[in-house]
Amino acid sequence: MKPLQAITRHNLLLLAAVVELGTGLALLLGPGLVSHWLLGIAGTDLTNLFARFFGVALLALGIACWPATTSTAAIRAMLVYNGAIALYLAYVGLFISSGVLLWPAVLFHAVMTALLFRR
Repeated sequence: MKPLQAITRHNLLLLAAVVELGTGLALLLGPGLVSHWLLGIAGTDLTNLFARFFGVALLALGIACWPATTSTAAIRAMLVYNGAIALYLAYVGLFISSGVLLWPAVLFHAVMTALLFRR
């Protein structure tokens, strides 16, 4: 069996949901820390406010895409999100700011996009 054949839609959706739930919780509980590690910026009251909004949205996305059933809509939602966030994070890294975890996050989301697209 080829290694990529072992990657099922269910496993991809589970991985994506777990990562987004974890990121959402991190943004809610420690937005300044996430800002520092991901973007290389210090959290302020304003950035923390928006980071928490984003955290709530990621929690909702993770819950909505939890793979109780692997629906086409959930796959499509994660595909669009991963593709868009990979492009946006790369843009931020190239033109605005970059933290230690930015490029690994870009790579993760780009790989997830490719894997979700082929499924």
